[in-house]
Amino acid sequence: MTEPYAVPVPKGYRVGVWEVREPIATGAFGSVYEARRGGEGSPRTAALKFLPTGTGTPRQLTHLRELIEREVELHRRLKQPRLIRMYDTVVVDDPAHPELDGATVLVLEKAEGSLAKLLAADPRPDAGPALLAQICEGLAQLHHSGWVHGDLKPANVLLMADGSARLADFNMAAELEGTHAYTPAFSTPDYTPPELLWSEIGERGRRIRPSADVWAFGVLAHLLLSGSFPLPGATSTARRDAAAAYARGTDELRLSPELPDVWREIVRDCLTRTHADRVGTQDLLRRVEAAAGTGRSPRLPRALLPRRRSRRTAIAATVAAVVAVSALGYGISSWVDTRGEGGGTEKVTPANYGAAELRTDKGIPVAYRRLIVDSAHNCVQREVTPALIAALLKSESNFDPDLSDPSVGKEGEYGIARWTPSLLRWWIRADGVPAKETPKPPITPADSIPAVSRYLCYMEPRLLEQGLSGDRQVLLAAAYRTSTKVVNNAGGVPPKYRDYAARVAHYLKEYTPPEKK
Repeated sequence: MTEPYAVPVPKGYRVGVWEVREPIATGAFGSVYEARRGGEGSPRTAALKFLPTGTGTPRQLTHLRELIEREVELHRRLKQPRLIRMYDTVVVDDPAHPELDGATVLVLEKAEGSLAKLLAADPRPDAGPALLAQICEGLAQLHHSGWVHGDLKPANVLLMADGSARLADFNMAAELEGTHAYTPAFSTPDYTPPELLWSEIGERGRRIRPSADVWAFGVLAHLLLSGSFPLPGATSTARRDAAAAYARGTDELRLSPELPDVWREIVRDCLTRTHADRVGTQDLLRRVEAAAGTGRSPRLPRALLPRRRSRRTAIAATVAAVVAVSALGYGISSWVDTRGEGGGTEKVTPANYGAAELRTDKGIPVAYRRLIVDSAHNCVQREVTPALIAALLKSESNFDPDLSDPSVGKEGEYGIARWTPSLLRWWIRADGVPAKETPKPPITPADSIPAVSRYLCYMEPRLLEQGLSGDRQVLLAAAYRTSTKVVNNAGGVPPKYRDYAARVAHYLKEYTPPEKK
């Protein structure tokens, strides 16, 4: 290691099924290591984030536990494609190593690097605009779900093997209570808006708004596109003082002449003197996507965005279910109390749920609309749309949740998506880990439909970029029926599956709203 790690962990140290390998990064409170998994299972590699909650003074421990609780809570409640994923949490039980005993370990999706490392090697990377579109999409997902990141900066943007970006490090993240959230009383000065640099700190921490993330995005965008900060100063302290002078109106932004005009206006609208004048996250995302030339990313219709809760309360189990779904940003129409013989609460899906992305007048059963739309939103690949998933389900089973065809192959095919049980085992869980046991029929739509999205999302990058003939969404459906290898080798839809592909293409066109075609 070239720098002291907050939590030194020896190579080869085991945490559950994971074996620690090389160090990745460290912060003031925790350290991250690459890890490999022994035995069967997916994923084979992960990033282990060690947080030493078993050592330190009582005051330090209280602070660390609060940070960990924030990060774990967000990971458990939000499963969004632009946020780094958490597979598991583990508490180390090892009295022989007191420096690790009691540490909390987050098992996270492993990235290839960070935006900070990329900028250190290339201050103005060619991929800058596309990365900014993905970073902004991650912010939009957080804000829609009712959370503020609180510490957006290059070190907290991770880059995956395919070059895509994920937001990470959520120990400063906080859930909105009305218009504000409360975060710990520290952050990175270069990315902190002027109103928070010397803001009053109450018992619950510092009050923060989503506009603080918008300011941080503006700083990051200027840095990524020009290689410099938008406020003058050779040190972080000098730039902090410049930000204060700018907020008072005694100094101006010093935007780089290297910025194209469209980006200059975006950065300027992020870095306004007051929070009230900053651009909103949704408008920001649309402008960033247009400037980057990446096209529009799928998201929830505005009418279906969640309502903000005014405060946290201890509530009954049925209301807690409402809160959990609202926090995920899926929107709520109405709830019916069906406590009878079995008890429980049933969610009623509105007939127009996801209408901006899925036709409401073409016979898609209302009962499956929410599963279809939400499952598509959980995939970052643009080709995986609600209309494609609906077309695939129509072609596979005519939306029959009870389909049973045991004569196909060795295992048969079951349910609304005609899953083979041994294949479904790998896609039934959202954390990327296969189920311990092979699912047994009947296979419910609640298991089938999200798994379809995960499988399509996995396959899309594995289809050849060039050399394939036909619509890419239809090719993806053909790969679902056979495999990406078969489709790639055939240079398109294999002859055996052309009738199936034609059905998918027909329903895909039928289910896609006119404005999306």
